[in-house]
Amino acid sequence: MSARLNRTRGTGLERTRRSRPHPRGRAPRTWSRRDAGTRFRAAPGTPDTRAISNERVLIVDDESAIRLICRLNLGSSGFATSEAADGNAALAVARAEQPDLILLDVMLPGKDGWQVAEELSARQETRDIPILFLSARSDRIDESRGYELGGVGYITKPFDPNVMTDVVRDVIERVRRGERDELRREWRDRIRHD
Repeated sequence: MSARLNRTRGTGLERTRRSRPHPRGRAPRTWSRRDAGTRFRAAPGTPDTRAISNERVLIVDDESAIRLICRLNLGSSGFATSEAADGNAALAVARAEQPDLILLDVMLPGKDGWQVAEELSARQETRDIPILFLSARSDRIDESRGYELGGVGYITKPFDPNVMTDVVRDVIERVRRGERDELRREWRDRIRHD
């Protein structure tokens, strides 16, 4: 039995393999670039069940890797997420989607996180959305500024994604129970004692 060389063509994905006769007389299936993911794709019209809760979180960070980490961890915990990579996009998405919480990076291109927080708190339709700051800036001055701008917490990068998810869940639950002022007081006390 001699082996011959076959080439898969037509999709830009070319590979060489040795072919053997199929035991049942059928030619083996060759996969092309167009087929990637088709075996695992849901049927058309199937609802997305990954988000199992009603909580929506807007992730605002200019680093796509940070947004990805947040999205994957929050999504696997049942949160629906949306993203923005700069301050202007964050304002637009916040107004349009009215998320339950905003994870807001401080250092953003264009409008920084401080300016975004100021604009959100100045508008009637967005002033009640809790803001959880997410930043590499770990000075007490930065945390105090986040508090003064109406934030409900501050997560310093690098962070444990599981802890971040727990904090997001806790903040949303407490704000829904009407404990926003208490949450802010606890944060203010931590800032003063650190």
